[in-house]
Amino acid sequence: MTLTFLIHQSKAFWRSKNTGKSVIMRVVMAMLILYLLLNVLVVAFFLDRILKKTNPGQDILYSFNSYILYYFLMDLLLRFQMQELPTLSVRPYLHLRIKKNQLINYLSLTSLWTTFNLTPILLSLPLLIKVVLPELGLAQFWSLLISIIGLTLSNHFFSLWIKRKVNLNAIWMLIFFGTLILFVSLDFYFKLFSISASSAGLFNFILKNPPYCLIFLLLALVVYIINYRYLKSNLYLEELHTTDTSHKSSTEIPYLNRFGKAGDLVANELKLILRNKRPRSVITMSLMFMFYGLIFYTNPSFSGYSGIVFCGMFMTGIFIINYGQFMFSWQSAHFDGILVSKVSAMDFFRSKFLLFTFFSSICFLLTIPYVYFGWKVLIVHFIMYIWNLGVNTLLVLYFANQNYRRIDLSKGATFNWEGVGASQWILSIPLLLAPFVIYYPLNLLGYPEAGLALIAVIGLIFMISREFWLNKLVKRFQEKRYLIAEGFRNK
Repeated sequence: MTLTFLIHQSKAFWRSKNTGKSVIMRVVMAMLILYLLLNVLVVAFFLDRILKKTNPGQDILYSFNSYILYYFLMDLLLRFQMQELPTLSVRPYLHLRIKKNQLINYLSLTSLWTTFNLTPILLSLPLLIKVVLPELGLAQFWSLLISIIGLTLSNHFFSLWIKRKVNLNAIWMLIFFGTLILFVSLDFYFKLFSISASSAGLFNFILKNPPYCLIFLLLALVVYIINYRYLKSNLYLEELHTTDTSHKSSTEIPYLNRFGKAGDLVANELKLILRNKRPRSVITMSLMFMFYGLIFYTNPSFSGYSGIVFCGMFMTGIFIINYGQFMFSWQSAHFDGILVSKVSAMDFFRSKFLLFTFFSSICFLLTIPYVYFGWKVLIVHFIMYIWNLGVNTLLVLYFANQNYRRIDLSKGATFNWEGVGASQWILSIPLLLAPFVIYYPLNLLGYPEAGLALIAVIGLIFMISREFWLNKLVKRFQEKRYLIAEGFRNK
């Protein structure tokens, strides 16, 4: 039956009127995934040297074990933000003599093919072959590998379960992020326990007692059963996630279908960016900024976190800064049409957040090779990625409500000051200075890591409370929309 479902899905894809564009998008995504996996393999090949350099005087295997739980906590956070929910239109099958178990098994099986599941195995396998296998033997090699596979599958099915719960009730998102913040705070701030020491102790115990690695497979099975039962009790939903059922998505990018009207708006805005000269130059500039770190990180006199914070903020948030400062002006030519359309202000703003998340995530992935200059570079980049999604997205959308200047999309960006006003200059102050206002006082007191942790926590808080701020932005937009529209009519 699983093969039958795959055939049906394949036919639906190839018979779609947008097959050509869907194929192109999948090819582009495949190239991006291959690029990411290539980076992972490079890091994996040199992982023993990296651990030896970052933890001098410490056993390589002990260092590796101490980072495993940290990795899977970060992996869980990334999955929550980026992993797709597997979907299958089950309504045509529900009236047929097909067991729900078969539908759920299909969804569970197809969901396993994701980069998140390949990455930990590819990252750890070379080190296990080079270090564990020759020094400790085959049993220890398999025990550690099985443990990593078990944790990967646990994270996979747990992230699917929690995302589905969040779609039905946002309180689960608060519980999820609150739990993560609690664990991190107990480790880094209150020093009540060490995740690193716990991780090292746990996996060193597994190496001494290989049969206990089966506990992680049992954990994966338990999480799978929880996810399975939840799916079975909610299988009446057409797409197994909440969408506006009265809306039929017409986006030509399959991934955006799951976001309903907001996805349609993002698809239209992507067309606007790619078809017009000035917004297209923002993409070019964003790609050029991916090399910005080479100016700092290759400098022998470069030290400390300040430069990494600066580079990380720009490289992971350059699209938010460059494109966001002219937000709404990009659509000035048809802004009146947006106001009189059936598009709600809430969906309009959600689409902006989705667009920023999409591009900022790509930028973060492209900065992963900078791990060559040290793990602290990648960690700070990730912290600034969270800051950009949590704080800077809200800042640019707040100032967008003060922007009344029209932009001609057909003109180039070079020496073009059209659309630039006081709001852009004022916006640059909090965008550039806010993270340093948080970081520098703690850095001067001798706690730079605490400053970075505070930046990450503030970014997470704003991400968690995004709905609250979104309502505030929509309310202000409703008050300012006619002034904005009037300003856009002045050519």
